[in-house]
Amino acid sequence: MTFSIIARCPSTGRLGLGITTFSIAAGGRCEGIRFGAGVCKTQAYVKRDNDLIALELLEQGMAPAGVMAALEADDPDHDWRQIAIIDREGRTAAHTGPGCRPWAGHHEGDGFVAFGNVLAGPEVLDGIVAGFLADPGAALEFRLLAALAGGRDAGGQVGNDGHLSERSAAIFVASEPDHFDIDVRVDLHDDAVTELRRVLDEFKIYEKFYRDRGHRPDLAMSQAEFVASLPKKAVA
Repeated sequence: MTFSIIARCPSTGRLGLGITTFSIAAGGRCEGIRFGAGVCKTQAYVKRDNDLIALELLEQGMAPAGVMAALEADDPDHDWRQIAIIDREGRTAAHTGPGCRPWAGHHEGDGFVAFGNVLAGPEVLDGIVAGFLADPGAALEFRLLAALAGGRDAGGQVGNDGHLSERSAAIFVASEPDHFDIDVRVDLHDDAVTELRRVLDEFKIYEKFYRDRGHRPDLAMSQAEFVASLPKKAVA
């Protein structure tokens, strides 16, 4: 009961992952992104160490198709997994096992994979893709957010008793090896995608301040001074 997108920005090489689901705290289960290697996300019936194994293989230069084959060979329950992989060059591989609850599927595009399970139907993937492609010049984090909103607006998740709301959501973007540029998440909310936009918009106000104070602490102002310097409408 999850839909996600992984992607590489062709102009910057940044790698990203966006996810939303009825389950809570999905962002805490997204270990599989590393700049200079790639992204791997396993969902449906999750095997979390898949993602870490995949990153090691991607870092060694193995292509996504080979990584997927290695994961399958190592996992007797591969049919129950949904997996998407992208490498540092933008090559992709995807797998939706027959054991995933319907509707489930994936779409491999140019430098991205959209995928999900327990969805209203294939139109949800169409919505994710349309959202991601709507503004190719936007920063990767906003393209990922538009993809999640597109999937939600196309019907999102549907269980046995009808529509399932998006209760948690997260976006991660990496352009340096040791940390994420963007790490924003909503762990429990009635409308997690909308709340994620609020969190991302607020974070973007502080993004340069947080980055620069680590690079030049001798020039860093206090957070109180920074907040005081913002236009009043920019302070939440």
